[in-house]
Amino acid sequence: MNLSMLLDMAAEGFGDRVVIGRTAEGLTAGRLRELALGGAHLVKAADADAIVYLAVNGPALPVALFAAARAGVPLIPVNYRLGEAQLDTLLANHPRALGIADAEHGEALRRAGLPVLSPAEWLAQADGHPADRDPEPSDSPAVLIYTSGTTSTPKGVVLRHQNLVSYVLGTVEFAGADPEEAALVSVPPYHIAAVSNVLTNLYAGRRALTLEQFTPEGWLGFVRRERVTHAMVVPTMLARLMDTDGLDRSVPSLRALAYGGARMPVRVIETALNEWPRVDFVNAYGLTETSSTITVLGPEEHRTAVASDDPAVRGRLGSAGLPVPGVELEVRDVSGEVVAVGETGQIWVRGEQVSGEYAGRGSSVDARGFFHTRDQGRLDADGYLHIEGRADDTIIRGAENIAPAEIEDVLLGHPDVLDAVVVGVPDEEWGQRIEAVVVLREGATVDADALRAQVRGTLRGSKTPDRITRWRELPRTPTGKLVRRDIVEALTAEHSHAVGRQG
Repeated sequence: MNLSMLLDMAAEGFGDRVVIGRTAEGLTAGRLRELALGGAHLVKAADADAIVYLAVNGPALPVALFAAARAGVPLIPVNYRLGEAQLDTLLANHPRALGIADAEHGEALRRAGLPVLSPAEWLAQADGHPADRDPEPSDSPAVLIYTSGTTSTPKGVVLRHQNLVSYVLGTVEFAGADPEEAALVSVPPYHIAAVSNVLTNLYAGRRALTLEQFTPEGWLGFVRRERVTHAMVVPTMLARLMDTDGLDRSVPSLRALAYGGARMPVRVIETALNEWPRVDFVNAYGLTETSSTITVLGPEEHRTAVASDDPAVRGRLGSAGLPVPGVELEVRDVSGEVVAVGETGQIWVRGEQVSGEYAGRGSSVDARGFFHTRDQGRLDADGYLHIEGRADDTIIRGAENIAPAEIEDVLLGHPDVLDAVVVGVPDEEWGQRIEAVVVLREGATVDADALRAQVRGTLRGSKTPDRITRWRELPRTPTGKLVRRDIVEALTAEHSHAVGRQG
């Protein structure tokens, strides 16, 4: 299987339908295939072994994705927010790549000695260069995505054609979208959701739109203006859409809203369900290493949960849902044994869409084909997966392992707390002490001791934060993931300065 198969099916099944961009000037499925063929010609003429994409989202990205597939080389969408040193180190791994970069980031590619085309030049030169219509063999990598590096040096995740194609075939109905449907994706091109949405929307026959810069007002205006029917956001975006005062939140065209990429506060999704009762909400949990989504909490499950008085059913609103077809889940303890239903452990996943492969490091799946997600969670009696944070985020206070997620959920239950994070900060006596940082609603004044009392009243005393600090915002990646490393460093520095002043 090769990604080109998906494009060929679209071009032959609904070739005149606009699938990328605005209706008036967008690309049809047939035109997208023509440009991909021309792009493959450019790759081969340059004797390139990859396409490095260092620009914002736009039509050049899907053309690059399918051109790379035709040419038998990987697409490497790179985080343009990396610092110069990180960017130079990463690009040094790809000395024979063909570069696509906007004006702001082209210099980084030139420093690496790569040929550089702007997105406009790439599209113009791809036009009118026919190439062999038979794609290269599919055993080569299709996409190489570097992880965000919020806790360590970024690793290159290898996604092969069979991983991505199996995900699409297992989750999307071919040509299942109505001709007027339009999807808005508001994540950067170096995120797996950007790549997977190109594939799934194309296969469904749904026109895909991108928004470079998110603001609540801009997003809502775009949805209304372009009559967007389907959209994907990260939790911080939905929180801002719900929490910003004075917005016109009317979205008459919107039928479905998917969210994922980080934990969603239950308060936010409850507010959104009440604000947009006719919209189908979908919570999608997945990783780069799994070609995107591996579990889904569907629309009816959202509505049933928010309307239920049964704590077990209502609790599903905070879950990641059930596995998608072809995916198996196990929750294991540290020794590798599967834990009982309801017990917390480490999440392992298996399926054809699961890669678990890293550039230069090979496969990290176990002997049974399962990949360790490094997320902690539990399965309830009905098979719903509840995520409880990253294994690396676990706080070890004394001899007790404490999951930050359950403390964060209590803090986020306060009506004036918009955002919250709980981390372990080095401590000589306990090994780690529990500290929390909260972001409050504008104009709110909430006493830290009152928040600590709220945690103590809900959880046992050993899980009560030793200190709660108020910040204006929390450091997050563009896809909503907390940069806990920066938070721990800042809190540690604050404590050191305070000790110094006391001394």
